Amino acid sequence: MADRLSAYRPQALAVLRIMAALLFIEHGTQKFFNFPPAGQPFGDLANLIGVAGVLEVVGGLLILLGLFTRPVAFVLCGFMAVAYFMAHAPQSFFPVNNRGDAAILFSFVFLYLTVAGPGAFALDNRRVRRI
Repeated sequence: MADRLSAYRPQALAVLRIMAALLFIEHGTQKFFNFPPAGQPFGDLANLIGVAGVLEVVGGLLILLGLFTRPVAFVLCGFMAVAYFMAHAPQSFFPVNNRGDAAILFSFVFLYLTVAGPGAFALDNRRVRRI
């Protein structure tokens, strides 16, 4: 059974990459376009929330497409770790109480993508490698 399931590892990795990217993009679109609605959009590129929104939208789209997956995932992994320690950790020690559990999970998913690559259905797989 495990051998048969292992044959689908690249596709399962792609599903993880695509779903994580879609959820991550939502955070950015909420900041800029108030979609999905959550009050008032931030939309100012000159502050940390604006930078976060750009990373979430642009980085999320690149991860979704599987384009430059490893370097983008590395940057987003660090971004999410910094976001957790700047915004969430000071509020409480426990991630469920400081609402930082998503930041932690995103950080580790992006760390995994940095190591494992994009999986199936990625534009990275179509790029010609030149040495």
